Amino acid sequence: MTAGAEGWVVGVDSGGSGLRIALARASDGRAVETVTSREPVRTGPGGIEAAHLLAQLLPAVEALRARAGAGPVVALAVGAAGMATLGEELRAVLPGALDQALGVRRLALAADAVTAYAGALGQRPGAVVAGGTGLIALGTDLTTWRRADGWGHLLGDCGGGAWIGRAGLEAAMRAYDGRRGGSAALLARAEARFGPAAGLPGALYPRTDRPAVLASFAPDVAGCASDGDPEASGILRQAARHVAEAAAAVCPAPGAYEVALTGGLFKLGEPLLVPLRAELAEQLPDARQASAAGDPLSGALALATALATDSLRLPVEPKLLHVTA
Repeated sequence: MTAGAEGWVVGVDSGGSGLRIALARASDGRAVETVTSREPVRTGPGGIEAAHLLAQLLPAVEALRARAGAGPVVALAVGAAGMATLGEELRAVLPGALDQALGVRRLALAADAVTAYAGALGQRPGAVVAGGTGLIALGTDLTTWRRADGWGHLLGDCGGGAWIGRAGLEAAMRAYDGRRGGSAALLARAEARFGPAAGLPGALYPRTDRPAVLASFAPDVAGCASDGDPEASGILRQAARHVAEAAAAVCPAPGAYEVALTGGLFKLGEPLLVPLRAELAEQLPDARQASAAGDPLSGALALATALATDSLRLPVEPKLLHVTA
């Protein structure tokens, strides 16, 4: 055990729904307490705003340490949505700021897909698909990362919650128009959720949270599929195909690698999981479907613990996993 393993570590999960911060002993990485802020970290002209993150993070860490009677924080890991493309300010500011405020010199700044991977599979080679409103797949052979999708609801995120919801609403509008491929069941659910179908474009297009609104209809699609609606079932079969394609694109190489699924998308249940298991078996016949061990916050703690104990094995790449040690 290294000297750093005698201290404490902090994991941070920053996303569209807010900020989660956990404190753990470096010796085992198990959270002793977690705090949550429902205020998402702002994004400005320079990307994710370091000052806004620090304004929430530093008081929370001090409060956690005080309640736990914790000693020094020897390593900290932040997983943030948008880190790969919007993390320049964080990478420039956080190392110095956290060193000055907390004395932390071992720091990992990771894309949320990386913390999702670390939470699901730890530091083993394989592939992880993280699905929620959007969808991204990440794989590694512990030498380099491979990424697929995660391009947002206009360019990709195929098979994610927004994709499923949009496809379901399209089938509803087809039924409203009397076109082929429509679903009366999805139309009824859409009007129950959003109001008259003719007003849906005006209610949806101006929304700044449009992906989340689209994704809110995904459970209705799953519900209609459970009730036997053929159009809803077809949408989920296509979503399953997209998810499996993303996993296949990032699997390190043909072989007995593990593939894990993580995120709220897969809580849609059997209407999605049954065709997904079949697609994974067809597209990745040699891979083993593994249960995700933890979530992105536990993944952030795992990264911080690995830094503290000099045991980091996941690939360090500037935009996906940036390490200061």
